[in-house]
Amino acid sequence: MLGDSVIIKQAPKPVYWEKGGNYNLSIQQVSLSNWNAGGSSNLAFNTGLNLFANYKKDLIIWDTKLTINLGFNRQGGRSFATRKTNDNFFFITKYGRELSPKWFLSTQLDARTQLLAGYRYFRPAGAEEDARTRLSDFLAPAYIQSSTGLNYRRDFKNKDRLSLIASPFTGRFTIVMDDSLSNAGAFGVVPGERLYAEAGLSFSSMTDFQILENVRWRADLNLFTNFERLGNFVVNLNSVISFRVNKYITTRMETILIYDEKVFIPQDNGPPKQAVQLQNAINFGLALEF
Repeated sequence: MLGDSVIIKQAPKPVYWEKGGNYNLSIQQVSLSNWNAGGSSNLAFNTGLNLFANYKKDLIIWDTKLTINLGFNRQGGRSFATRKTNDNFFFITKYGRELSPKWFLSTQLDARTQLLAGYRYFRPAGAEEDARTRLSDFLAPAYIQSSTGLNYRRDFKNKDRLSLIASPFTGRFTIVMDDSLSNAGAFGVVPGERLYAEAGLSFSSMTDFQILENVRWRADLNLFTNFERLGNFVVNLNSVISFRVNKYITTRMETILIYDEKVFIPQDNGPPKQAVQLQNAINFGLALEF
């Protein structure tokens, strides 16, 4: 005989937070001794950390992302043997309220800087060793941008995601905390001042797509134009294509493109001038997802 029974299933608890990230590390070492083909011993090191935390409950969303990259190269037989090759700090957080399933009214905060001092290396005429001049440092510059606007957001399968934000109300702040760079009027600040504020329009996009099996593309684009110079855009593009070999090994192609008409780039010949800043890096090494 089977008696009467009551089966009570506990409802699953709602999950509002999605958290995770990845860490990557690549090292290259070349050692030469009595090497007839020429060259020099060197050590290259590159590492990166990406963290995210996304919240969604009812009509509210809150997405936050932090990216830190550092890279160095050490080569024997040269002045300033250890030199920085990569240094980026990006923090983006966005809070929004749903207007429809794909449209949100959102406020976004975007902060960018570097962690260590950056130098330009050159060899003065007639000198036997390299010299260097400091171009940047921690919070010199730092860029903070706050914007409010309409956000189109769509999630696809395989965790693919697209987000577009157009903001007619954007404040952008350039910070230069280093005295020597501030006194020189670097990065568009008034000489001697540490802060330069602008108001304008902005457009931001975030894409995260699986292109092929084990191949993923992530990119962040930010455009800003000052009300006083409409059409002259500050451009920031960060793109990463990841080729996953297995659970722990991956190849990453990273591209950073920056254009800011207030930043003048030193030239080997002639005075500094406005130019597109471009950084490309291909790394093969350890990658951990969590």
